[in-house]
Amino acid sequence: MNKPEPFVFEETCVPRRVLELFSVKWTSMVLYALQCGTTRTGELQRRLPGISKKMLTQTLRELERDGLIHREVYAVVPPKVEYSLTPLGELFIEPIEMLYRWGNKHADVLAQLSLRRGKPSQTADQENRGDRSARLPISS
Repeated sequence: MNKPEPFVFEETCVPRRVLELFSVKWTSMVLYALQCGTTRTGELQRRLPGISKKMLTQTLRELERDGLIHREVYAVVPPKVEYSLTPLGELFIEPIEMLYRWGNKHADVLAQLSLRRGKPSQTADQENRGDRSARLPISS
């Protein structure tokens, strides 16, 4: 059987550009959390346990810079800021859902990988406790 020629990942090739966007840990999760509609910073932080305020702010700024989210600042006291997906940001939900759907389907494989890396399988622990947050809601 002939092996395929190795692929050269040029700096401007599509796979590198896509992976560059999703290589930041929180990017896909922030985008996914915003698919439900306009959300304030505090609500996003509650939807993403484990993200620091600094990392959330940094991620939101990068997504806004890239044109994936819209930031609306209201001139009220106390200050009010809301975030929503732009049409471009909405385009990125499809590959995120595909990846999350694959993860839900192969949770056992991900649990094995976690064990090999010396990390306890949070998904298995959460599912054993009946924690519904272990599986992300994926729209059809």
